[in-house]
Amino acid sequence: MMKTSAMILTALCFAAPLAVQASCESVKADISQKIINNGVPESGFTLDIVPNDQANQAGGQVVGHCENDTQKIVYKRSGNDSDVNVPSDAGTTQDAPAS
Repeated sequence: MMKTSAMILTALCFAAPLAVQASCESVKADISQKIINNGVPESGFTLDIVPNDQANQAGGQVVGHCENDTQKIVYKRSGNDSDVNVPSDAGTTQDAPAS
């Protein structure tokens, strides 16, 4: 019984980071789809998952967060247009700029 519990605990320790990453990836995919639905071509932007303390240095606009708000999702417009404005409904309400 003790060996079984130890094996289950070990398996959970390895699986937990994968579940957390999947969560960030799913948030990123949802935001990406909203941006595309607002008429921005998929090749016209990037979304990066960065630690909170690196969000300001990422060079874009924070449009989401994940992993219990320890990671930020940063939007960067690509191409000739240097504007980093993202459609207002692309991110979460917590990430929307103050009016």
